[in-house]
Amino acid sequence: MGQYFSNEQLPSKIKTFETMLLGTKYEFFTDNGVFCKDYLDFGSRLLLESIPPSEVGKEILDVGCGYGPIGIILAKQYGSHVDMVDINKRAVHLAKMNAKRNGVENLVTISVSHCYENVTKKYSTIVTNPPIRAGKQVIYEILFKAKEHLLEHGNLYLVIRKDQGAKSVMTDLEREYHVEVLERKKGFFILKCSF
Repeated sequence: MGQYFSNEQLPSKIKTFETMLLGTKYEFFTDNGVFCKDYLDFGSRLLLESIPPSEVGKEILDVGCGYGPIGIILAKQYGSHVDMVDINKRAVHLAKMNAKRNGVENLVTISVSHCYENVTKKYSTIVTNPPIRAGKQVIYEILFKAKEHLLEHGNLYLVIRKDQGAKSVMTDLEREYHVEVLERKKGFFILKCSF
């Protein structure tokens, strides 16, 4: 749980890795106490590859941004403005470093927030690779409170694994949203939720 809530006690050991996505090379700083610090995780990669470019939107919110790959890549690829939030202060610091390193610091706003606590705007697009280990209550807060921060005709995009309860999450989401499976690969589901 350390990487999600309080990681100040973990020794810092910043490192970098490079990755290619959608024809562009990126370099990211990572550190102890952040999710998937050695490479761009498959779920985030699949999410980014699955969102139709025509649906990306110009105002995006990345909830649980970690060190920033999803929001930074969306900003770089599409020129969208992305607000990025995470409860992890170390992750937020890294995300700011990564925005600068990848040349999108003028397109992103990155801040500390527990879910939507410090979010005041509405967006055409909300994206999340939710922190499964933070527990169902946190995940459901991210997924269901998204409606309060989506513009009319806005969409929520998320990735979730089959073995982390994708089917039951989909069933619950369908009570509030129209849910579409955009991609299914290696046990990962990419969902689009609209209302």
